[in-house]
Parts: sequence; structure tokens; C-alpha cells
Amino acid sequence: MKYFSTRGGDQKLSFEETVLMGLAPNGGLYIPESIPQLPENWINDWKNYSFVELSVAVLSLYISPEEISREELVSLVEKSYSTFRHPDVTPLHKLDDKSFVLELFHGPTFAFKDVALQLLGNLFEFFLARRNAVKAAGQTPETLTVVGATSGDTGSAAIYGLRGKENVSIFILHPKGRVSPIQEAQMTTVTDANVHNIAVKATFDDCQDIVKALFADKVFNAKHHLGAVNSINWARILAQTVYYFLSFFHIRSQLPTGTSPENIDIQYVVPTGNFGDILAGYYAKKMGLPIGKLVVATNANDILARFWKSGKYEKVDSGSPATQSVISVDASGVKETLSPAMDILVSSNFERLLWYLAYETTSGPVEERQLEAGAIVNGWMNKVKAEGRVEVPVAALEQARKDFLAERVSDKETLQTIKSFFNGQPSYVADPHTAVGLTAARRLAPQNSENVRQIILSTAHPAKFSEAVSKALEGSSKFNFERDVLPTEFHGLLEKERSVIDVDRPDIDLVKAVIERFATV
Repeated sequence: MKYFSTRGGDQKLSFEETVLMGLAPNGGLYIPESIPQLPENWINDWKNYSFVELSVAVLSLYISPEEISREELVSLVEKSYSTFRHPDVTPLHKLDDKSFVLELFHGPTFAFKDVALQLLGNLFEFFLARRNAVKAAGQTPETLTVVGATSGDTGSAAIYGLRGKENVSIFILHPKGRVSPIQEAQMTTVTDANVHNIAVKATFDDCQDIVKALFADKVFNAKHHLGAVNSINWARILAQTVYYFLSFFHIRSQLPTGTSPENIDIQYVVPTGNFGDILAGYYAKKMGLPIGKLVVATNANDILARFWKSGKYEKVDSGSPATQSVISVDASGVKETLSPAMDILVSSNFERLLWYLAYETTSGPVEERQLEAGAIVNGWMNKVKAEGRVEVPVAALEQARKDFLAERVSDKETLQTIKSFFNGQPSYVADPHTAVGLTAARRLAPQNSENVRQIILSTAHPAKFSEAVSKALEGSSKFNFERDVLPTEFHGLLEKERSVIDVDRPDIDLVKAVIERFATV
């Protein structure tokens, strides 16, 4: 299996090269040259697999055994998920007969990004160790400078996946004051020598733009051997496809007696900002996982929801110039919400889907269509960069609507949903991002047929967003935050020593100076 850029070019990389490169030199994201199909009898063969066994089975379809042997892959996967607190890694929690929550927050940092970043950290270490093992005595070892931007959870998950790794330095940019106190503490209280937190007085999109610009700087990239931990890194998307398979088997096993699994239609509802989590579901579906529509659930930063309505991918809603006064909007146009990990204007991973939409609406031999799709996407993304918007052809929008639905959820609805599910039977405490997904699911449920079962992805533990959860449940005599929500691992976290470097503005040269000072070259 080889990988190439969504923006074209003749470069084709191995899995190892793709993981270590992260972002293509032309600014594109790497995708596989083809999506492998599931093996014959996979439903029967895989139905009793654990998460680790499913990971090995799925990853093996994308990684040649010449690159990583089966024994090595098993070892990497086992090591990556040994740190999770639940034996299923990503357990399925039943709310009622038609709705289930897929809990993705049982990793070391209590967020869904642990699933991918524990594996990615071990892949980085594995590839570097293998490369350095063949160097002659006295040769300088190969190093990796990992750079990422976070709206909250990516940072801590990446740091926990890479802390203490040999020959790896990690620099995480976060928007100062725009992540939750727990998220900030999880990142900045890690004091390993190879970990560097950079608080930028800016938005997440500004931080993400700086990271992309660093990768595009060929001289700087060559000197520091930059590696990506954001979901622009293909390995993250691949790792996340696994829990779609696990939840598919688990929901079938929980059906009432007499219900045929073949007669149910699974609808996944995914709270999303950067489009990585739901894109993993798209790949699973294209591989052959028999599921229904994937639901994009956004907050007030609804660039994705607006796309599915109009076919316009635009930072500012041209159809509604007035901004609601109750929502705080900064100079960049980002709305501050109760679900800050989704406060994003441009969803990086959406480019991968745009490539498939372009490819599916072209004709001719495969290689010609791939080249044409790359040229189309390059044009679209250049237009977004220059003008802040692009409108795709009707055929591409219709293609997107075959696999996806999209819903926008307000902060008011988010709070109401947290309260409603806490007071429900059984009681369930949801973080605000999960609440966005639950709201969208509940809105769509009346339109669904009798055979639809909804799986809502729960992306973070509610303790990471204490202010939103406490606001939703204030005045409830039944609610006690420490008793009902706070894990023992979070006790005293806010009082621990911090290590953070402040940058006063979104300036790439200021960030470069920090990396130059602290990176291991």
C-alpha cells in the first residue's frame, strides 16, 4: 500500500514515510492509493475479536508485513492499549433500545484522541529505533520534532503518547485561555524534558495555520525532521476506524432476542470540529462495514453543517451576515462555545473527503481520475485560502449527501441535553461535546425508520469540562461534581507545577524561535 497527497503530485510513500512526514510538501494530506475491501467471511471471523485483535486485523489491510511484521504489529497494538482503563478500550453504553453511547474516553487523558495517539507515539518510537539500529557507531541518531496544534484534547493525548520517548521532542501549540482548565493542566503539568507547551495568544485556527506553515517551510522542516500528531497524520485516522468495527459487533450482540442483526441500520452521530473522527467512520464504511448515514454534529462553528445544506465551504456564513449577540465572536470569526474542542473555522480533515468527492465525480482510468481529483482539490483549497470560501459542484454535494447528514447544535441545547440525560433513566452524565452529538441524534430520531439504531460517539470525559457540566446541572440536589464526575486521577491536578512557554501573537517566527531553542536536532 502506497500513499499520496490530496493535492496531487507524483510522490508516493510507504506507510512509514507517511507516518513520519505527516503533511505533504505541497500542503496536502496523505491518503491511501486505494481503500482495501474487507476479507471474505469477516463478520463471522471477527465477531468475537477484542479491540486489540480488531486493530491488528484492520491495520494489516493498510500496512504491508514487509514494513511491519505481524508479530511487531501485535506488540505495538498491545502496548498502545494496555494503558486503557476499560477492557473493551472503547465500550458501548446502552441508553435505551435504540440509542447507544460509544465511550472513547477510557485512555490515559480521558479523551478519544488517546486511541490514536497512544498508537502513533509507539509508531514514532518504533520507526526511529529501527532506523537508528542500522547506523554505524558514532553516527548521529535520527530524531523527530513533533509539532501539533490543539483545541484541548489533542495536546494532552499527544504529550502522554510521546512523553519520555527517545529521540523525540514534542511542541504543542494551544490557544491561550481557550481550553478548559483541566485540559490545560493535563498538558502543562507534564514536565518531561522532551515536552514543550506553547500558549499562543490566538485561536486554534491560528495555531493550526502556524503548524501547517512550519511543515511547508522546507529548510526548517529538513533541519528539525518535523512530525505531525494532529489528525492530518494518516495513522490517526486509521487507528480510529477500529472502534467503528468494535461497536458494530457490540451493538449486534446487544439486540433483543428475535431481532435479526441483518435488519438493523446503524446511524453514527459524531460531534466533530476537525472532521477526523467521523472521517474514520467514512473509511470504515468504504471498506465494507454495513452502516447507514454518518451524522456530522457541530456547535455554532458550523462550517460543516452549512456545507451539507449549500455545498459552500466557507469560513463566514454568506447567507447570514448578522451574528447572534449572545455568542462571543473573536476577530477571526471563531465563536466561543461550551464545546471548545469544536471551536474551529476550517476543518483540516475535510480535505480528505473533498478528494473523494472530486474523484467520484470524474471519469476515466483510475490513475487519470486520481490526478484530476488532486488538481481539483488543490484549486479548491487555494480558493479557500485566498477567498475564505469555495462552492463545490452540485454533483459533489449530492455525492457527499449519500453518506452524511449534518446538524448544528446551540449552547442552549447543549446545556438542556446534559440536564435531560442526567435526569433520565438511567442517569447519564455527558460532556458538552457528547451532548452536541446526543442533541443531534435526538433531533433526527423521529425521522428514522424503526430499524435504525443510533450510536453517539462520546469524545471526552465530562470532568474535562467541569464548567459546562456544572452550569447545566446547577441547582440539582441530585448532582455532586466530585461524587458523580471527578475521577481520582484529576484530584489536585490544577495545583501541580506547570511548564509552559507564552507567545504573544500568532507569529511563525516566534514559534520557530521556541523550537530552535528546545528541540533535539
